[in-house]
Amino acid sequence: MALIIHIIIALTSIGFTTLLFIVPSKTKFNVNYALIALTLASGTYLVVSTNAPMLKSCMSGLLYISVVTLGTVAARYKYARQQTAL
Repeated sequence: MALIIHIIIALTSIGFTTLLFIVPSKTKFNVNYALIALTLASGTYLVVSTNAPMLKSCMSGLLYISVVTLGTVAARYKYARQQTAL
């Protein structure tokens, strides 16, 4: 059950990061950060509770963090440009 919840949170986070990039707002940044934190927390729980192989888990986690960080930074840049244009 924890694995399904973790996957749902991670996919929601990736989808929300995409939405954040398309239409950035301050509130969406906070939600995005919360989803990222939940994904990392649930992933850590899964690794600890199931004694999963650390290398495989960390590689997947690094890929996830890379994708959402790139999207979040791009959205932050886009949001800043919109705010200075006003």
